[in-house]
Amino acid sequence: MSARPGAGAQQVDLAREVADYTSRFGPGQGYRPPRRADRTAIAEGVGLLLDGHREKAEQVLSSHDFTVRTLFDRVSEHRYAEVADRADAAVTPRGWGRIYVDLDHPARWSVQVPHPVADHGTEQLGVRVLRDSPGGVMVLAGAHRKAGRGDSADVAHRRDTVFYAVCAELVRRGVPGVQLHGMAASSAPGYDVVASTGAGSAGRADGRRLADALRTDGFQVCRAWVRSCPLEGQQNVEGQAADTANVPFLHVEFAPEARAGGAPAARSVTAVSEVTRRWARAAVTT
Repeated sequence: MSARPGAGAQQVDLAREVADYTSRFGPGQGYRPPRRADRTAIAEGVGLLLDGHREKAEQVLSSHDFTVRTLFDRVSEHRYAEVADRADAAVTPRGWGRIYVDLDHPARWSVQVPHPVADHGTEQLGVRVLRDSPGGVMVLAGAHRKAGRGDSADVAHRRDTVFYAVCAELVRRGVPGVQLHGMAASSAPGYDVVASTGAGSAGRADGRRLADALRTDGFQVCRAWVRSCPLEGQQNVEGQAADTANVPFLHVEFAPEARAGGAPAARSVTAVSEVTRRWARAAVTT
């Protein structure tokens, strides 16, 4: 029997929703750095939502111009809460991103997309990973990594972003995460994927599972815990936060073919899901 949307849920194709949202992203436009109060409140609101306190979450988020709506994804037949910036539709959006939370299961893991559009295809990989395992939270950056002044919109390397604040809240709750990146084919000659645990080692066993699954699916994988690899993500700030809390974190760089769509991208998602499904079955210590 098919799942039903439930009262108040808007039926959508989540992949199309995300594609429409990110289609506006471009370098040099659409980003304004948030204040500390904004970052703190939005992360607090997401935490309240994860705890089941939706009305309170909506109040906190609304005070910083964020909304919460329930979506029913027609493809996966899952319900998600979408936390979104009201300014997304403005002439000058703030670019603070969106968060998608599985409403049918407790939060057990996150998939993080820090460079949508700039790392072409990673936003759609994120949607497919979210759909594929229960208990997921997708944290999606709200602007091109070069949208702001200097590196202000590069959320993988800045702690003063809404993206970082939300990921840090998930880490505080013991929620493991996988962060999806895209690399040029020339960045790691001979490899389709660079798999790393970033600054820490808590995700080492999960990294091995991911690398084994990728290899089984036909990809050549550079394992950063075995040899020196390019783009290991040692300076990734979300990974550093996870390391400090001893929470598993995976930093994964996909070559263009592995993330652009079709069968190769499907194999990439299948491999990542080997890890997220395991996380979905695990208890989270808070």
